[in-house]
Amino acid sequence: MTRTTTAPVAARLSFLDRYLAVWILLAMGVGLGLGRLVPGLGDALAKVTVTGVSLPIALGLLVMMYPVLAKVRYDRLDAVTRDRRLLVPSLLLNWVLGPAVMFALAWLFLPDLPEYRTGLVIVGLARCIAMVIIWNDLAGGDREAAAVLVALNSVFQVLAFSALGWFYLSVLPGWVGLQTTGLHISVGEIGRSVLVFLGIPLAAGYLTRRLGEKTKGRTWYETKLIPRIGPFALHGLLFTIVVLFALQGDAITSRPLDVARIALPLLVYFAVMWAGSMALGRAAGLDHPRATTLAFTAAGNNFELAIAVAIATFGASSGQALAGVVGPLIEVPVLIGLVYVALAARRYFPPSPTGHPATAPEGSARV
Repeated sequence: MTRTTTAPVAARLSFLDRYLAVWILLAMGVGLGLGRLVPGLGDALAKVTVTGVSLPIALGLLVMMYPVLAKVRYDRLDAVTRDRRLLVPSLLLNWVLGPAVMFALAWLFLPDLPEYRTGLVIVGLARCIAMVIIWNDLAGGDREAAAVLVALNSVFQVLAFSALGWFYLSVLPGWVGLQTTGLHISVGEIGRSVLVFLGIPLAAGYLTRRLGEKTKGRTWYETKLIPRIGPFALHGLLFTIVVLFALQGDAITSRPLDVARIALPLLVYFAVMWAGSMALGRAAGLDHPRATTLAFTAAGNNFELAIAVAIATFGASSGQALAGVVGPLIEVPVLIGLVYVALAARRYFPPSPTGHPATAPEGSARV
């Protein structure tokens, strides 16, 4: 069942969806305010962990990702995995170009601030597996394609993160005569983060669809259950944003010039990666949903993992951790803005093939 496009978009949105950008900015403000005004709140939140995983962030991400992953049509995944025009560019953008671009921008803009520079490099290495699913869904991206690309990124993250961290922080700088930095993070720690932030909601979403369709049928599942659980994704998103910014609200608000220095390369990174990926998708002949998915998965980063790695390696009050927290401070408003750009760009793409409608099923969130 697809959404018609005869009525104005805003008229078809719920109150929460219509002013989503406002709620996100308010959530950022609330988080920063709590971190600034409540003494010790950031440290207290950082300590609420189980085997190195932040429970408040994990809770928010589980609530955020579960409804979107429950919407995925898992019977369509085989068509996505056969699409080399999507998979090959995505892997190259995420694991070759993305880290290299962030490394270059970090050294270009922060040559005199090694802690922040290292933090940005870590952000660039942590490829998207979580919140990008929300941005993709809001922008009319292909849910099935997003699920496949996020799963691939998760596998590569477990296998390649430590090696890429060693290469970009300890090897490549030495080759070109720059300062080197050590990064000590085990494959097990990365795998645990991926399992919590993606594995649990993915399993829950898959089982919900399989059991729901088996017991009640697809029509009931798409028209009754999905509209009920869909709004929880945005609630989880807002809660996660509040927690993330409360973690270092005091540091962010007390060092505005440092935040601005960190923000500049991030802005360039998101603009270059998103626009370049969208143009590449168009040139490769992808339809709008898949080009949008390619762009958001290439531009987004797994800042949950980046923050966890920075805190575990350098400490919660380190400059590396601050750079990790500034990541979502810039990424969230920039990518929500790019959601609007992606929706406006639909007219420049060829029609979607049968089985991959550019419009979303009823009950999905749309900006």
